[in-house]
Amino acid sequence: MSKSKGRSRRSIIVKLFLGAFLIFTIIFPLGSMLVNIASADIRGILSSAQFKQALFHSIAAAAAATVISIVIAYLFALCVVRTNLRFQEAFSVFVTIPMLIPSISHGMGLVLLLGSNGIITRLLALHHSIYGFNGIVTGSVLYAFPVAFLMLADILKYEDGSPYEAAAVLGIPRARQFFSITFPYLRKPLISVVFAVFTLIFTDYGVPLMIGGRFTTLPVLMYQEVIGLLNFSRGSVIGSFLLIPAVIAFLFDVLNTDRANQNFVVQEKHKGDSKLRDTIAALYCVLICFLIALPIAVFVILTFVNKYPLDMSFSLVNIARTMNMGAGRFLLNSLLIALGVSVLGTALSYIIAYVTARTPGTSSKTLHLISITSLAIPGMVLGLSYVLFFKGSFLYGSLAMLILVNTVHFLASPYLMAYNSLGKLNANLEDVGLTLGVNRFFIIRDVLIPQTKLTIMEMVSYFFVNSMMTISAVSFLNTVRNKPVSLMITQFEAQLFLEGAAFISLLILGCNFVMKCLAYGVRKKTNSST
Repeated sequence: MSKSKGRSRRSIIVKLFLGAFLIFTIIFPLGSMLVNIASADIRGILSSAQFKQALFHSIAAAAAATVISIVIAYLFALCVVRTNLRFQEAFSVFVTIPMLIPSISHGMGLVLLLGSNGIITRLLALHHSIYGFNGIVTGSVLYAFPVAFLMLADILKYEDGSPYEAAAVLGIPRARQFFSITFPYLRKPLISVVFAVFTLIFTDYGVPLMIGGRFTTLPVLMYQEVIGLLNFSRGSVIGSFLLIPAVIAFLFDVLNTDRANQNFVVQEKHKGDSKLRDTIAALYCVLICFLIALPIAVFVILTFVNKYPLDMSFSLVNIARTMNMGAGRFLLNSLLIALGVSVLGTALSYIIAYVTARTPGTSSKTLHLISITSLAIPGMVLGLSYVLFFKGSFLYGSLAMLILVNTVHFLASPYLMAYNSLGKLNANLEDVGLTLGVNRFFIIRDVLIPQTKLTIMEMVSYFFVNSMMTISAVSFLNTVRNKPVSLMITQFEAQLFLEGAAFISLLILGCNFVMKCLAYGVRKKTNSST
């Protein structure tokens, strides 16, 4: 009994420590931003024509891009999951490439392709401008489409096929099957996808900053107020509006406990044989992959030409110039930040997941809720919150500051990965260990970690990739000493040195691609050994 009480006491201490850390790094900074709103002329800001226009622009562009992204992603997911398409895994991996570079790179890619001196613009003698609403929507689709595809493919993959077989036997037409079976199954998951994609686009400032022109959105307006005018109170008011869609999406996911399919055994939907269907699916997938590859290809072209579009001869001068401007030092900063976030974030999220998934109680539920609140905080809002809360502290202006903000920013998704994996393992392991006198630490080290090592590798990869390419959470916190390489893209864009920005995008893509290959290698080795 004494051992049980001692273990319970240690569990409470760990929960209190983790809860205090999360409150200090999430709740307090966010509270400082909301308190800062009190010093602003809220009515004056909300009634200003500039704010109203930016709000309308953000909603319109995000809504249009969300619809287009989900339609394209749903068709792509159908092609991959519901046809006999060859190289399905290769297509699925290739379309996630846009997730390995910053959102601002997608906007820059469109400028290089369809801008005033863009490659396609010059080649086809186009006169239509890509800047403004059309550019933001197009760039946002490139940025958000892979996220929508991964979510929709996962939903379709686990849909039970037996109702369709029964409907086919009964002679129910396919159109009626869609509205009677498919749509009810997709309805609630699709709402989550819509919220996730809309929030992602609504809170992004990379694409609008690069290609928006005079079509200003709320994130860009917030960026201009804080970075350009150092008006933190106005930035806080705008930031609070960026919280709204994310909070709604967060509350929907928390309150939506009803899942569309709770079957333990899911029968795969019969695909049938149709050469025409598979050919159309292959052409569609190739077309989408080609469009995704275009910005990457143009980055390569710009990196290795002397001066676009005046001198297209092969040259390494842009790489040399970029490195002379500090790219090597800033890349090292990014790698240190990404590695630090990967280690700290993975360890922290795994420990929290262990406590919440395997030690039931009200305190665990509270800790779980706090842990996933970062899902509802856009990166720009979190960055501004950290400026207001940590300014003047020993952390401010250091690499540790950027490691901390990125850890908190990306904590929720890896935490949920670990939470779901640990929750599926035998719940009696700790009780058996207590009976046999085995310390909880050894159960974690010798049983749980080996059982969840694939999840841990995915967590490390997620933290690393997102830390390498983020520009939102760190845009307000960087200095000359701790500046990550991703922010050189905005610097070069302002200096009209697009060749250097293209090279930085390729650097980030290369680093993230190496990490993804390492994660894939570990996963393949683990699967083969088991």
